Amino acid sequence: MATEEGIVIRTSGTSAWIRTQRAAACEHCQSKDSCKTMGGGNDMEVEAANRVEARTGDRVVVSFATASLIKATFLIYMFPILCLMAGAGIGVRLSQTVFPSVDQSVLSAVIGFGAFVLAVVFVRIRGNRMAKEDQYKPVIIRVLKNRPSQSQ
Repeated sequence: MATEEGIVIRTSGTSAWIRTQRAAACEHCQSKDSCKTMGGGNDMEVEAANRVEARTGDRVVVSFATASLIKATFLIYMFPILCLMAGAGIGVRLSQTVFPSVDQSVLSAVIGFGAFVLAVVFVRIRGNRMAKEDQYKPVIIRVLKNRPSQSQ
């Protein structure tokens, strides 16, 4: 399990939004400039399941299931590329058997990019469903430091 520390910035029901600092691993990531979890600067906001009933201002430890992270990463990065390659291969095969009068390169490109677009749409739909599943959400596993007491 990957863990990260952060501060609860707001809560709603069984969820909390955590502000964390960009991890050192983010610096080497190819997608660091386009990652949607990042705002500007070094801060990131992430929604996490709040099973320990952390409150706004609490410093918490957030855990990410590594297996789920690998599945999501495969779906986002590898699946569309594999579909592109499979579509191109199907296009080559079809140009040899079903459509011999069509240029092999054109047909493989059209079917390959069509498969890629369908894969991206599938990833978008599946990603939205996965985002609602608990196994793909980070979880607050403990509160490190409660917010300072406010005198009334």
